[in-house]
Amino acid sequence: MNGRAWMLAAVLLAAFLANGVAPSAAAGPATEAVPAGGDPAVATDARVAGDDERTRLVLDLSRRVPLGAFTLADPYRVVVDMPDVIFTLSPSVGSEGRGLISAYRFGLFAPGKARLVIDTAGPVKIDKAFVLDPVDGQPARLVVDLVKTDRASFLKEVAAPVQRALRAPPPSETAADSGDPRPVIVLDPGHGGIDSGAINAVAGINEKKVVLDIAMVLRDKLAATGRYRPVMTRETDTFVPLGERVRIARDNRARLFISLHADSLSARAGDARGATIYTLSDRASDAEAQRLADDENKADMIAGLDLSEEPDDVAGILLDLAQRETRNFSAQFARTLAGGVANAARMHKSPLKSAGFKVLKAPDVPSVLFELGYLSSTRDLELMTSDDWRSKVTDAMVAAIDAYFASRAPDGSPAALPQGPAQAGRSVAGAGVRAEPAAIRP
Repeated sequence: MNGRAWMLAAVLLAAFLANGVAPSAAAGPATEAVPAGGDPAVATDARVAGDDERTRLVLDLSRRVPLGAFTLADPYRVVVDMPDVIFTLSPSVGSEGRGLISAYRFGLFAPGKARLVIDTAGPVKIDKAFVLDPVDGQPARLVVDLVKTDRASFLKEVAAPVQRALRAPPPSETAADSGDPRPVIVLDPGHGGIDSGAINAVAGINEKKVVLDIAMVLRDKLAATGRYRPVMTRETDTFVPLGERVRIARDNRARLFISLHADSLSARAGDARGATIYTLSDRASDAEAQRLADDENKADMIAGLDLSEEPDDVAGILLDLAQRETRNFSAQFARTLAGGVANAARMHKSPLKSAGFKVLKAPDVPSVLFELGYLSSTRDLELMTSDDWRSKVTDAMVAAIDAYFASRAPDGSPAALPQGPAQAGRSVAGAGVRAEPAAIRP
């Protein structure tokens, strides 16, 4: 770099530091290059102030962090990315906004990355996005200033997020390549990170933690049998896109995919209770199944993903016969699971349903979505957070998985259970299984 270039760089750097703010979204994603510390920053409070013309969101942090900010359309959102941040705020914080901000949410978006997603009431412009150092006993403060704009101007400034390719590098050896013939069972704790799922604000408990805790118990029990290789879509409070959850199952050549959730209903919807098991269907079995599928399919949008160019990789590879067989096996396992869990947990009055859940769309992996209960039900919440209930339900799930695989032999006759590594040569887990169509009644 020559002397003139050095001088120009110095001038630009001085101007940036003097302003102390990130550039607006007109120049693409707003960024502020603040050195990251070793330990995660801690977010302790958040607040919104302003009106329908200009609104400010402030997030209190234990130290300064670098940030990047950009906008997304349809619906209107502002996304702020930061390095690893621990959020100690109440789960209900952000459910209501003010001025231009209708709501906001926060959490881990990927390993080492936190995200704040701001829903706006209309098109906005990022006027400023910056972080203030802690001063006089006050915490560091992340500040986002939004101003009202028109849709045409907003769309011109929408940034193409570089976070589109979120898939982690493939491991050196997947479970499918290990040479171990035992069936892979993918356990998918729903939501995670920035996507909290359902929230019981009174108890301060959210869905993402409840289902992760139960999935970990089930994983350990499946591994302890020696007959299966459980794989988790997430083991921490981290967001995983819906498409990535499907890819994990397919990359590992899973023999079963079980997505765990815990729904919540508004007070107007009544005091529903009990577990429900869903399978994939082009048409929902009832209005409640459609509502739940619509809610669950919004996970990527909730986390601030721009899906406008997301390839529909499932639609491009579906083969009618393979998909039909997979759905038959999914239905078979759903019935087996419902029958087994009924002895350990209360079931919903309509325990078997179907709808168009994106997370169940692997064309070659039998998949179910297991709603363990309702966070909006005080009794269901007590049970789902009880060690005794979790133990009984996961025992019943292991028994149902055993029964499912025992019924799947290539010739259609009852089969022996999958063997552990010592008996791997006699394992019956294999392909080419046929099953008669079986309808799931709502």
